[in-house]
Amino acid sequence: MSEYQYYEFAAIDRPLTRSEMAELRAISTRAVISPHRFTNHYEWGDLKADPADWMRDYFDAFVYSTNWGSCHLSLRLPATAFHKAQLRPFITRTTLAVKSSNAHWILDWTLDDSENEDRFAEDDGSGWMRRLMPLRDELLRGDLRPLYLGWLAAGAALDDDAKEPDVPPGLAALSPAQQALVEFLEIDPDLLQAASAGTAASMPGGDDGAKRMTAWLDTWQTPDMKDVLTKLALGQGRDAERQVTSHYAAWLKARQPVVVDVPRRRMAVLRELAQSAAAVRQAREAKAQARREAKRRSQHDATLRRLMAAPHESWKTIDALAARGTATGYDQAMRLLVELAEAYALVFNREAFNHELQRFLVPHAKRGALLRRLADAGLWSV
Repeated sequence: MSEYQYYEFAAIDRPLTRSEMAELRAISTRAVISPHRFTNHYEWGDLKADPADWMRDYFDAFVYSTNWGSCHLSLRLPATAFHKAQLRPFITRTTLAVKSSNAHWILDWTLDDSENEDRFAEDDGSGWMRRLMPLRDELLRGDLRPLYLGWLAAGAALDDDAKEPDVPPGLAALSPAQQALVEFLEIDPDLLQAASAGTAASMPGGDDGAKRMTAWLDTWQTPDMKDVLTKLALGQGRDAERQVTSHYAAWLKARQPVVVDVPRRRMAVLRELAQSAAAVRQAREAKAQARREAKRRSQHDATLRRLMAAPHESWKTIDALAARGTATGYDQAMRLLVELAEAYALVFNREAFNHELQRFLVPHAKRGALLRRLADAGLWSV
């Protein structure tokens, strides 16, 4: 596996200016830079800057991946999106960090020292930004599931007495971006199953989006609507979208049902539930494997029975292949002989096959390479 580090930054709320792009170009001459992107794939060297500084100054999203099994996701959101008290319960020492600036929150999800070597050998990091970026919009809409997943990813490092944050609704039906975060952080699927057990089935309001939207619009005051339309007319579309998103998220939060006296589980309880979930999953997978094996065996037996409908044709083919006197011919003949031996055992018996094999070998008795292959396959004793 060759060494690499992959950096990708995205500017979402506003594009980079020419001056800012020039500043980035002065730091990296090989990077691909546009008003909305910075990407670079290092096979030697490193980025000569601190990504945290760039997230404060330029970008709204950052993905980092390396061949040695570490990856990182950062998202920058307006400071108005959350109160600090909302974020604090999800913070861990290892997987989810929260930083703040004057105008933003910066959320960092981290996976260090993955043991999945195949993943990082095959994945150069370039596909994660597209899959993970929708998390930012989900968080702006008040969806806390990405934060809970960040806490859950630290499961192995948490003490048994550590208590989980309040479990957000919909944990059992993750969005595609949230499922990508599960893969990105390599969250134990059994632990996720345990965490989602008994939680609210869906986000507030269910799937009736049109009715929710109509009810929300009825609450808007005329000055608020005029302000949004003015921003759109002045070309400030992203500011208008952020204002609408923030207003809608606040309305949704206000409509969330108040759940009283829901116990927060200790990590020890979640681990016990995960073990039970693993047992259920393994039993389910074993049944599925048994069904697949039975289907494969049935199909294989059907193939063998078709061979026995005209076994003389198979013997003619095998004889012609052996007569070539080549290694390729012998190998092809052996594959057919092994299959034919199974067919005879299924339909007749092995003695019938051995009798036909002796007849076949009469003209080929001096083909040592063929006989050795037969012996290796257990079809003939030299």
